[in-house]
Amino acid sequence: MLGAIIGDIVGSIYEFSNINYKNFMLFDQGCFFTDDSVMTFAVAEALRKTKNKNFKNLSKQTVKEMKKFGELYPNKSYGLNFIKWLKQKHPKPYNSFGNGSAMRISPVPYVAKSLDEVKQLSKEVTIVSHNHIEGIKGAEATAVAIWLALNGKSKEDIKKYIEDNYYKLDFDYEDLIEHYSFNETCQNTVPQAIYCFLISNDFEDCVRTSVSIGGDTDTLCAISCAIAEAYYGIPKEIVNQALMFLDDRLYELYDKYYKTSTKVLN
Repeated sequence: MLGAIIGDIVGSIYEFSNINYKNFMLFDQGCFFTDDSVMTFAVAEALRKTKNKNFKNLSKQTVKEMKKFGELYPNKSYGLNFIKWLKQKHPKPYNSFGNGSAMRISPVPYVAKSLDEVKQLSKEVTIVSHNHIEGIKGAEATAVAIWLALNGKSKEDIKKYIEDNYYKLDFDYEDLIEHYSFNETCQNTVPQAIYCFLISNDFEDCVRTSVSIGGDTDTLCAISCAIAEAYYGIPKEIVNQALMFLDDRLYELYDKYYKTSTKVLN
Protein backbone atom coordinates (compact mmCIF):
# COMPACT_ATOMS: atom_id res chain seq x y z
CA MET A 1 0.00 0.00 0.00
CA LEU A 2 2.98 2.35 0.40
CA GLY A 3 3.26 2.59 -3.37
CA ALA A 4 -0.21 4.12 -3.51
CA ILE A 5 0.65 6.53 -0.70
CA ILE A 6 3.85 7.63 -2.44
CA GLY A 7 1.98 8.20 -5.68
CA ASP A 8 -0.60 10.25 -3.79
CA ILE A 9 2.03 12.39 -2.07
CA VAL A 10 4.08 13.07 -5.20
CA GLY A 11 1.02 13.76 -7.33
CA SER A 12 -0.69 15.96 -4.74
CA ILE A 13 0.67 19.28 -5.96
CA TYR A 14 -0.03 18.63 -9.65
CA GLU A 15 -3.74 17.74 -9.44
CA PHE A 16 -4.85 21.25 -10.40
CA SER A 17 -1.57 22.32 -11.92
CA ASN A 18 -0.71 19.62 -14.41
CA ILE A 19 2.73 19.33 -16.01
CA ASN A 20 3.66 17.37 -19.13
CA TYR A 21 7.25 16.42 -18.42
CA LYS A 22 9.12 13.96 -16.21
CA ASN A 23 12.00 16.11 -14.99
CA PHE A 24 10.63 17.45 -11.71
CA MET A 25 11.56 17.24 -8.03
CA LEU A 26 10.08 13.98 -6.80
CA PHE A 27 9.23 15.20 -3.30
CA ASP A 28 8.57 18.91 -3.45
CA GLN A 29 8.30 20.60 -0.05
CA GLY A 30 4.70 21.44 -0.90
CA CYS A 31 3.69 17.80 -1.28
CA PHE A 32 1.19 16.29 1.16
CA PHE A 33 -0.91 13.18 1.66
CA THR A 34 -4.55 13.46 0.58
CA ASP A 35 -7.78 11.52 1.02
CA ASP A 36 -6.26 8.82 -1.19
CA SER A 37 -3.75 7.90 1.52
CA VAL A 38 -6.22 8.36 4.38
CA MET A 39 -8.79 6.01 2.85
CA THR A 40 -6.09 3.51 1.89
CA PHE A 41 -5.25 3.27 5.58
CA ALA A 42 -8.96 2.91 6.38
CA VAL A 43 -9.32 -0.05 4.01
CA ALA A 44 -6.11 -1.60 5.35
CA GLU A 45 -7.40 -1.33 8.91
CA ALA A 46 -10.76 -2.87 7.98
CA LEU A 47 -8.98 -5.82 6.39
CA ARG A 48 -6.56 -6.22 9.30
CA LYS A 49 -9.33 -6.21 11.90
CA THR A 50 -11.45 -8.79 10.08
CA LYS A 51 -8.72 -11.04 8.68
CA ASN A 52 -8.74 -13.49 11.60
CA LYS A 53 -12.51 -13.80 11.22
CA ASN A 54 -12.23 -14.74 7.54
CA PHE A 55 -13.22 -11.16 6.72
CA LYS A 56 -16.67 -11.55 8.24
CA ASN A 57 -18.53 -8.21 8.25
CA LEU A 58 -15.78 -6.62 6.15
CA SER A 59 -18.12 -4.10 4.55
CA LYS A 60 -19.43 -3.02 7.93
CA GLN A 61 -15.90 -2.64 9.30
CA THR A 62 -14.88 -0.69 6.20
CA VAL A 63 -17.63 1.86 6.82
CA LYS A 64 -16.55 2.12 10.45
CA GLU A 65 -12.90 2.70 9.56
CA MET A 66 -13.65 5.18 6.79
CA LYS A 67 -15.84 7.24 9.08
CA LYS A 68 -13.19 7.13 11.81
CA PHE A 69 -10.38 8.21 9.52
CA GLY A 70 -12.62 10.79 7.91
CA GLU A 71 -13.20 12.36 11.32
CA LEU A 72 -9.49 12.28 12.11
CA TYR A 73 -8.65 13.90 8.77
CA PRO A 74 -11.62 16.08 7.79
CA ASN A 75 -9.80 18.38 5.37
CA LYS A 76 -8.17 16.03 2.88
CA SER A 77 -9.84 16.91 -0.43
CA TYR A 78 -12.69 14.39 -0.32
CA GLY A 79 -15.27 14.54 -3.08
CA LEU A 80 -18.48 16.36 -2.20
CA ASN A 81 -20.62 13.22 -2.29
CA PHE A 82 -18.13 11.33 -0.16
CA ILE A 83 -18.14 14.16 2.39
CA LYS A 84 -21.92 13.78 2.64
CA TRP A 85 -21.44 10.02 2.98
CA LEU A 86 -18.94 10.45 5.81
CA LYS A 87 -21.34 12.70 7.72
CA GLN A 88 -24.23 10.25 7.64
CA LYS A 89 -24.85 8.19 10.75
CA HIS A 90 -25.56 5.11 8.66
CA PRO A 91 -23.97 5.78 5.26
CA LYS A 92 -25.49 4.22 2.17
CA PRO A 93 -23.82 3.70 -1.21
CA TYR A 94 -24.55 6.46 -3.68
CA ASN A 95 -24.02 4.79 -7.07
CA SER A 96 -20.59 6.34 -7.53
CA PHE A 97 -18.16 5.45 -10.29
CA GLY A 98 -15.55 7.90 -9.06
CA ASN A 99 -11.88 6.89 -9.07
CA GLY A 100 -11.85 6.96 -5.27
CA SER A 101 -12.80 3.29 -5.28
CA ALA A 102 -9.55 2.41 -7.05
CA MET A 103 -7.16 4.70 -5.19
CA ARG A 104 -7.91 3.04 -1.82
CA ILE A 105 -7.97 -0.62 -2.93
CA SER A 106 -4.25 -1.51 -2.79
CA PRO A 107 -4.26 -3.31 0.62
CA VAL A 108 -6.64 -5.99 -0.69
CA PRO A 109 -4.20 -8.06 -2.81
CA TYR A 110 -1.79 -8.35 0.13
CA VAL A 111 -4.27 -10.30 2.26
CA ALA A 112 -6.15 -12.26 -0.41
CA LYS A 113 -5.23 -15.90 -0.93
CA SER A 114 -6.45 -16.20 -4.52
CA LEU A 115 -7.53 -14.13 -7.47
CA ASP A 116 -11.16 -14.95 -6.72
CA GLU A 117 -10.72 -13.70 -3.17
CA VAL A 118 -9.12 -10.49 -4.49
CA LYS A 119 -12.28 -9.85 -6.47
CA GLN A 120 -14.59 -10.68 -3.58
CA LEU A 121 -12.75 -8.56 -1.02
CA SER A 122 -12.42 -5.73 -3.51
CA LYS A 123 -16.17 -5.70 -4.02
CA GLU A 124 -16.92 -5.82 -0.29
CA VAL A 125 -14.80 -2.76 0.52
CA THR A 126 -16.00 -0.89 -2.56
CA ILE A 127 -19.80 -1.27 -2.55
CA VAL A 128 -20.14 0.58 0.73
CA SER A 129 -19.97 3.80 -1.29
CA HIS A 130 -19.11 3.07 -4.94
CA ASN A 131 -21.79 0.57 -5.95
CA HIS A 132 -22.01 1.62 -9.61
CA ILE A 133 -20.75 -1.15 -11.91
CA GLU A 134 -17.92 1.10 -13.13
CA GLY A 135 -16.87 1.94 -9.57
CA ILE A 136 -16.70 -1.75 -8.69
CA LYS A 137 -14.91 -2.51 -11.95
CA GLY A 138 -12.25 0.17 -11.45
CA ALA A 139 -11.38 -1.02 -7.96
CA GLU A 140 -11.33 -4.66 -9.02
CA ALA A 141 -9.15 -4.06 -12.08
CA THR A 142 -6.62 -2.21 -9.91
CA ALA A 143 -6.62 -4.90 -7.22
CA VAL A 144 -6.28 -7.65 -9.82
CA ALA A 145 -3.35 -5.92 -11.52
CA ILE A 146 -1.59 -5.60 -8.16
CA TRP A 147 -2.24 -9.24 -7.29
CA LEU A 148 -0.93 -10.43 -10.65
CA ALA A 149 2.21 -8.33 -10.16
CA LEU A 150 2.70 -9.66 -6.64
CA ASN A 151 2.46 -13.18 -7.98
CA GLY A 152 5.17 -12.80 -10.58
CA LYS A 153 3.14 -12.26 -13.72
CA SER A 154 4.79 -10.42 -16.59
CA LYS A 155 3.60 -7.07 -17.90
CA GLU A 156 2.33 -8.89 -20.98
CA ASP A 157 0.25 -11.20 -18.76
CA ILE A 158 -1.12 -8.29 -16.75
CA LYS A 159 -2.00 -6.32 -19.87
CA LYS A 160 -3.76 -9.27 -21.45
CA TYR A 161 -5.80 -10.03 -18.34
CA ILE A 162 -6.89 -6.41 -17.94
CA GLU A 163 -7.76 -6.04 -21.62
CA ASP A 164 -9.64 -9.35 -21.69
CA ASN A 165 -11.66 -8.56 -18.59
CA TYR A 166 -11.77 -4.82 -17.91
CA TYR A 167 -10.34 -2.13 -20.21
CA LYS A 168 -8.56 -1.63 -23.49
CA LEU A 169 -5.08 -0.17 -22.91
CA ASP A 170 -4.19 0.93 -26.43
CA PHE A 171 -3.06 4.42 -25.47
CA ASP A 172 -0.21 6.46 -26.89
CA TYR A 173 1.97 8.29 -24.37
CA GLU A 174 2.50 11.40 -26.49
CA ASP A 175 -1.20 11.60 -27.20
CA LEU A 176 -2.01 11.40 -23.49
CA ILE A 177 0.44 14.20 -22.72
CA GLU A 178 -1.26 16.41 -25.29
CA HIS A 179 -4.92 15.52 -24.81
CA TYR A 180 -5.57 13.77 -21.48
CA SER A 181 -7.28 16.03 -18.96
CA PHE A 182 -8.63 16.03 -15.42
CA ASN A 183 -11.18 13.26 -14.87
CA GLU A 184 -12.41 11.75 -11.62
CA THR A 185 -14.14 8.67 -13.01
CA CYS A 186 -12.81 5.13 -12.80
CA GLN A 187 -13.28 4.50 -16.50
CA ASN A 188 -11.12 7.48 -17.42
CA THR A 189 -8.45 7.12 -14.73
CA VAL A 190 -7.83 3.44 -14.02
CA PRO A 191 -6.92 2.34 -17.59
CA GLN A 192 -4.60 5.32 -18.02
CA ALA A 193 -2.94 4.54 -14.68
CA ILE A 194 -2.41 0.90 -15.58
CA TYR A 195 -0.97 1.98 -18.93
CA CYS A 196 1.51 4.28 -17.18
CA PHE A 197 2.69 1.34 -15.10
CA LEU A 198 3.01 -0.88 -18.16
CA ILE A 199 5.26 1.55 -20.05
CA SER A 200 7.42 2.43 -17.03
CA ASN A 201 10.96 1.19 -16.45
CA ASP A 202 11.00 1.13 -12.65
CA PHE A 203 9.06 2.52 -9.67
CA GLU A 204 10.38 6.06 -9.95
CA ASP A 205 9.77 6.14 -13.69
CA CYS A 206 6.18 5.04 -13.05
CA VAL A 207 5.67 8.01 -10.72
CA ARG A 208 7.18 10.44 -13.21
CA THR A 209 5.31 8.99 -16.18
CA SER A 210 2.00 9.16 -14.32
CA VAL A 211 2.50 12.77 -13.27
CA SER A 212 3.53 13.77 -16.79
CA ILE A 213 0.24 12.80 -18.46
CA GLY A 214 -1.72 15.12 -16.16
CA GLY A 215 -5.28 14.51 -15.07
CA ASP A 216 -6.23 13.72 -11.48
CA THR A 217 -2.58 13.21 -10.68
CA ASP A 218 -2.67 12.20 -7.02
CA THR A 219 -5.23 9.48 -7.66
CA LEU A 220 -3.78 8.38 -10.98
CA CYS A 221 -0.35 8.08 -9.36
CA ALA A 222 -1.78 6.24 -6.35
CA ILE A 223 -3.25 3.62 -8.68
CA SER A 224 -0.27 3.20 -11.00
CA CYS A 225 2.31 3.23 -8.22
CA ALA A 226 0.42 0.63 -6.19
CA ILE A 227 0.91 -1.73 -9.11
CA ALA A 228 4.51 -0.57 -9.58
CA GLU A 229 5.37 -1.38 -5.97
CA ALA A 230 4.05 -4.91 -6.39
CA TYR A 231 5.97 -5.38 -9.63
CA TYR A 232 9.27 -3.58 -9.04
CA GLY A 233 9.51 -2.82 -5.33
CA ILE A 234 10.35 0.66 -4.05
CA PRO A 235 13.88 2.05 -3.65
CA LYS A 236 14.72 2.50 0.02
CA GLU A 237 15.57 6.19 -0.45
CA ILE A 238 12.10 6.88 -1.86
CA VAL A 239 10.48 4.95 1.00
CA ASN A 240 12.38 7.01 3.58
CA GLN A 241 11.54 10.30 1.89
CA ALA A 242 7.86 9.45 1.58
CA LEU A 243 7.44 8.44 5.21
CA MET A 244 8.55 11.90 6.27
CA PHE A 245 5.34 13.28 4.78
CA LEU A 246 3.10 11.18 7.02
CA ASP A 247 2.02 12.55 10.39
CA ASP A 248 2.92 10.69 13.58
CA ARG A 249 -0.38 8.79 13.73
CA LEU A 250 -0.16 7.36 10.23
CA TYR A 251 3.57 6.73 10.45
CA GLU A 252 3.16 4.72 13.66
CA LEU A 253 0.29 2.75 12.17
CA TYR A 254 2.32 1.96 9.07
CA ASP A 255 5.41 1.08 11.10
CA LYS A 256 3.49 -1.22 13.43
CA TYR A 257 1.31 -3.14 10.99
CA TYR A 258 2.26 -2.57 7.35
CA LYS A 259 5.99 -2.01 7.13
CA THR A 260 6.78 -5.68 6.61
CA SER A 261 4.54 -5.93 3.55
CA THR A 262 6.32 -3.12 1.70
CA LYS A 263 8.59 -4.31 -1.09
CA VAL A 264 11.74 -2.27 -0.41
CA LEU A 265 14.76 -2.33 -2.72
CA ASN A 266 18.13 -1.84 -1.07
